[in-house]
Amino acid sequence: MSKDSIQDAVHKNLEKYFRDLGEQPASNIYDMVVLAVEKPMLEMVMMRTSSNQSQAADMLGINRNTLRKKLQQHGLL
Repeated sequence: MSKDSIQDAVHKNLEKYFRDLGEQPASNIYDMVVLAVEKPMLEMVMMRTSSNQSQAADMLGINRNTLRKKLQQHGLL
């Protein structure tokens, strides 16, 4: 899967979200999208690295302490 296909998936799902909203106001879209994407991404990276947090942090390009915080936020620790 390429970066473009991930972007396409987000774009299509946001189009559907706005279509389903109709005339209702939208709010907190940024947080909604980040939370929806972040947990499965963390789950997959942790699976791929056999739960090695140092490798996972390197793969994600974030600090290991930041990774631990995000894992805790999503109930993955």
